[in-house]
Amino acid sequence: VPTPGKEQKHNQLLMTRPAFGGNIMAQIVISESRPQFATVRYKVMDRAEKVEKPSGKVTICNVSEDMVRSRIEVLSAKVLEHVRSIEEEDVLVVAGRGGKALDQLQELAELLGGQLCFTRPMVEDGYGDTAHQIGLSGRTVKPKLILTFGVSGAIQFTACMNSAECIVAVNNDPEAPIFNIADIAIKDDLYAVLPEFL
Repeated sequence: VPTPGKEQKHNQLLMTRPAFGGNIMAQIVISESRPQFATVRYKVMDRAEKVEKPSGKVTICNVSEDMVRSRIEVLSAKVLEHVRSIEEEDVLVVAGRGGKALDQLQELAELLGGQLCFTRPMVEDGYGDTAHQIGLSGRTVKPKLILTFGVSGAIQFTACMNSAECIVAVNNDPEAPIFNIADIAIKDDLYAVLPEFL
């Protein structure tokens, strides 16, 4: 549905997606760039039913050699080893903005046989990458155990990890929203708690 009061071109792809943890629906319009496409998460939609007699129109387009000639030059190539994604892990340790003792958090994650993850602010500050980011702009996870350190618990984060079997939250703010979903809440300074965990 076009936004009221705004002129829309007929050849635009109008995309509507949830934002802020599903609290609002945002309409996205890309006015200039082409081609346009949208993606959906795996299993969000049901598989299309098979059509017995499919129909369609085939349009033949002339393609020149210059159009298909790639301008990309391969400088080198190597086979990458498979690295477990955070979605596959049973144990995750999460560093939030209040938890920058990364060496100790990394050690704890390794001791528990899991991976160290980050919230969006930590990734934006350069402490981690999006492959290890939990949240609406990162990954959705469902581990058996997740331990969060210095994570406030914004809805964009909790919506993507609240299905974990056991949630342990460490935060020195007694009003932190993360405690609303935690199975075990530790209201203390993480720098005092971490050595005990290790």
